[in-house]
Amino acid sequence: MAKHLDFGLDTFGDVMADTQGRPLTQAQALRNVVEQGVLADEAGVDFFAVGEHHRDDYAISAPEVVLGAIAARTRRVRLGSAVTVLSSDDPIRVYQRFATVDAISQGRAEIILGRGSFTESFPLFGFDLNDYEKLFTEKLDLFVHLLRQNGTADGVTWKGELRPPLARQHVYPLPESGTMKTWIGVGGSPESVVRAASYGLPMMLAIIGGSASRFKSYAELYRKAFAQLGTAPQPLGVHSPGYVADTDEAAKEEFFHAFKANRDRIGRERGWPPMGREEFEREVAHGALYLGSPETVARKIADTVKALDLDHFDLKYSAGPLGHDKSMRCIELYGTKVIPRVREILAEG
Repeated sequence: MAKHLDFGLDTFGDVMADTQGRPLTQAQALRNVVEQGVLADEAGVDFFAVGEHHRDDYAISAPEVVLGAIAARTRRVRLGSAVTVLSSDDPIRVYQRFATVDAISQGRAEIILGRGSFTESFPLFGFDLNDYEKLFTEKLDLFVHLLRQNGTADGVTWKGELRPPLARQHVYPLPESGTMKTWIGVGGSPESVVRAASYGLPMMLAIIGGSASRFKSYAELYRKAFAQLGTAPQPLGVHSPGYVADTDEAAKEEFFHAFKANRDRIGRERGWPPMGREEFEREVAHGALYLGSPETVARKIADTVKALDLDHFDLKYSAGPLGHDKSMRCIELYGTKVIPRVREILAEG
């Protein structure tokens, strides 16, 4: 392998079912996520991330609190968000909360900033969806100023339209290393790709449907933008759903009904038709579902890494009511079987 490749897991804290198929409480779902993060550390996973949502089927609305709990019980796995909905949050508070996680974890915090694919946080926190683009653009600019100016003698000086300006402001706590690795999560618009490069930030592509090869033009655009700016290229990652079991057949049977329940619930809100088994099988065979035995999943990840020349791959392993025990087994197989096998495949060329 010509360069280092990181492997991560992420979850939205889906409200799972117990062994009798009954939904768990959100409190139990949160405790389960902490146990899953601890297992990811033990299994050799490089990165564990939790997504922010504000709805009843996902339990995590305060990612940094969950990450702090995991940080206190782990030693090596890096911890981040997937994603932090910056548009409806305050950039200074996001910075402070992650700097706190960074301190607790001894420098293992990372941030993935995005707009999110759900909009519940906008009315909840009093933001107008008509300002969707302006909110993210301005708050991202402020956050980058925090990353680059906070900790300097002069502090942070910044001016925008949506909040009062900052003049030589110092924000605490300071990350011990001086900064925190911050990604921009991108759903697939060229403008978002160029913006990530213009700020010199790593980019995480969310590929949740269809073949990963469809995103090759975005990977090329991202690297071309760095070349034109004359700056050093930053890491490129992919986030996609998937599930690992002992065999391909077991993975399909264990995952299908939970994945369908989650997909159909969102689909009812967005006007999508129910997902059939044929669509599911097509995504497994040719699309963005990385599902099967360790060997099958490893080969598909390796193909994506080579197609897009990736530095990072995240598997979104949770899906609606999928049981905690099955998620734990998936994490164990991903860390102990899939990750080493991908590295072997790539080393073989």
